[in-house]
Amino acid sequence: MKELKAKLLSVVRLTGTVISEDQIQILDRGVPHKPAGLPQGKMGIYSFVFQDEFLKIGKVGPNSDARFRSQHYVPTSSQSNLAKSILNDPDFKCFNLTEDIVGDWIKQNIRRIDFIIDASLGIFVLNLIEAFLHLKFKPKYEGYKSQR
Repeated sequence: MKELKAKLLSVVRLTGTVISEDQIQILDRGVPHKPAGLPQGKMGIYSFVFQDEFLKIGKVGPNSDARFRSQHYVPTSSQSNLAKSILNDPDFKCFNLTEDIVGDWIKQNIRRIDFIIDASLGIFVLNLIEAFLHLKFKPKYEGYKSQR
């Protein structure tokens, strides 16, 4: 994680943006994991990893705690979320998941890595870091398959 953080800081600094090491935290919540809220004054990027494959990487601004904390565990909570993607993925049919159990299954079987970013850095820094992570890890459930 230290190497990844160094790369993130470097790419942000390439834009001429002043950023210190303490303005980005990387929290590997592990497997199983317990979702946590977005701290006050922070923005976040969440990522979910299953068997070394990134499934989803997304961002939230400082006023989107529900998206950060809980929406990805409930398939009916939003238009796009991890639970819904897993339920629609033939690769996960062997786990016999249903809407009722998929959220708990995610918490028990999928690694979550959160990137906590000072909101004072602004939305463009958040967008840049998310784009960097998308390009580096190519998450399965981001973008359209035909555009990859």
